[in-house]
Amino acid sequence: MKRYIIERNIPEVEKLEGEALRNAAATSNEALARLGGKVQWVESFVADDKTFCVYLAEDEDAVLEHARISGFPANRITQVHRTIDPMTAVA
Repeated sequence: MKRYIIERNIPEVEKLEGEALRNAAATSNEALARLGGKVQWVESFVADDKTFCVYLAEDEDAVLEHARISGFPANRITQVHRTIDPMTAVA
């Protein structure tokens, strides 16, 4: 599985709370279930008017299919080739 960052433009998403967030997560989970393991949602970061979602997927087409099924936009999809963190300095 490859790792992707998906940028989703969603006006005023930062104002969503409680039930609205639960419903959004449930919608995403339903789409993931329909894709039979081709895509996994790791986590999402909510910013002003957008989210940045981390997904594991077979390929970019699987990410786009999740967006189509869920109804959540995938305005920009970027494949992550590697990660670094503070411990990289001492490796």
